[in-house]
Amino acid sequence: MKNAIHDLISKLDLKPHPEGGFFKETYRSKGVIDESHLGASYTGKRNYSTCIYFLLTSDNFSAFHRIKQDEIWHFYDGSPIDLHVISESGVYHKHVIGIDIKNGEVPQFVVPGGSWFAAEAINQNAYALIGCTVSPGFSFEDFELKSRDDLISLFPDHKEIISRLTHF
Repeated sequence: MKNAIHDLISKLDLKPHPEGGFFKETYRSKGVIDESHLGASYTGKRNYSTCIYFLLTSDNFSAFHRIKQDEIWHFYDGSPIDLHVISESGVYHKHVIGIDIKNGEVPQFVVPGGSWFAAEAINQNAYALIGCTVSPGFSFEDFELKSRDDLISLFPDHKEIISRLTHF
């Protein structure tokens, strides 16, 4: 399995992502949205849309983080993933992203902007190749990664999952 993962990383030219896993931006629209047409929480322009490849392995996870925009997760290959979402009001849901639709998996899921979310491959010794589409387009200015303690202070009822899926 390690060789297959290294091959994917190499062939897709993936780089480590700050939240965990590996990624490569594959699309950034040429069109942009002027700051005056975005919500008050945005500074600067944003592209209409962006898309990335995102690779998780059973040895890593995508730590709890949030962005301002909605983010669409698309399943491509490998292990299904558990996508953990905590809404701004503190409601927790787990969604299984994969292709086994008969057993409740979905091949696509939208994480609402402002939600905290984390992801992990379900199967051991496996990888999950996912795509993520963001609109308005992703900017690291819109990315927030809090510490374990900060998230637990915001959502004490979800201490167990936050402790497991944060890096620091």
